[in-house]
Amino acid sequence: MTPVSVPLNAETVRDAPKVLLHDHLDGGLRPATVVELAAAAGDDGLLPSTDPAELGRWFLAASHSGSLVRYLEGFGHTVAVMQTADALVRVAAECAEDLAADGVVYAEVRFAPELHVEEELALEAVVEAVLEGFRVGTARAAEQGRRIRVGCLLTAMRHAARSREIADLAVRYRDVGVVGFDIAGAEAGFPPTRHLDAFEYLRQQNAHFTIHAGEAFGLPSIWEALQWCGADRLGHGVRIVDDITIADDGTPELGLLAAYVRDMRIPLEMCPTSNVHTGAAPSLAEHPIGLLRRLRFRVTVNTDNRLMSDVSMTSEMTALAETFGYDWSDLQWFTVNAMKSAFLGFDERLALINDVIKPGYAALSA
Repeated sequence: MTPVSVPLNAETVRDAPKVLLHDHLDGGLRPATVVELAAAAGDDGLLPSTDPAELGRWFLAASHSGSLVRYLEGFGHTVAVMQTADALVRVAAECAEDLAADGVVYAEVRFAPELHVEEELALEAVVEAVLEGFRVGTARAAEQGRRIRVGCLLTAMRHAARSREIADLAVRYRDVGVVGFDIAGAEAGFPPTRHLDAFEYLRQQNAHFTIHAGEAFGLPSIWEALQWCGADRLGHGVRIVDDITIADDGTPELGLLAAYVRDMRIPLEMCPTSNVHTGAAPSLAEHPIGLLRRLRFRVTVNTDNRLMSDVSMTSEMTALAETFGYDWSDLQWFTVNAMKSAFLGFDERLALINDVIKPGYAALSA
């Protein structure tokens, strides 16, 4: 390993510049905000607890329970308090502030507009409220000396039939903060090919999109996302490891799909802690990210759901360093991978890499 001038630990990793590509807005609320918004709506009696600390522990226990029903129950509580424009502005603003405080310099945060219309907000009003929140949070962070840029990904639900509508929103708002499109939800039984009209439209409009694939379902999901739908990135993609065979002498052999993903430098939005919580990986030590990093796939590190898994980019990177022996050069490699893969203009990506990320890690490394 390269000798370091600054010890690598949670405190110092927090100071490192970070790039986040896979973070769900409804999975990252502050527990206190959930309590306050629920109380304002008269729904606090439906929460497992109105004590923020205890509620935070409940979310973590639910996400790590091994029960998908309990895991999804947490989102029921967060989405329920995100049904007004004011609530959406607040949640998005706090998201930007929290990420900036964690050393994130660029983030793409995703949410599904169709989940926030129970109070009869129009889809456009939902998007505009979230974008306003990101602007407010970014300005507050700047006042505290922390610079962050937040791009928004609009998500369509795989089991629903509004993807073409959401894709249109992504294109209409791409000049004011929306940087791309995503689909999420259960993979099994809901293949991405159900939404080909949305992906075709996005390609015609030169728009970016990522697809949740290869998390709970295997190689067919990844293959469809890439070869049928044309995804720019893969949300999670951990199951690509199923197409890699390790010989008795330790030599890896890549199948055709794995070789394609590596050769084409297709970004993998990996969320290690969340993958362990959802059962996509048995443990952090056994997470495919270790092998995929060694094989130099375009791997990125992400949080997925900060509230549910009680994680941050700092905790994710620190845990990876402790588990796999990574040093500052490894963390820089993950960060540059993410910045290269962002749905941002080339000049802006290059400026962040050369002016912010590399100098930041140079100050931490020998």
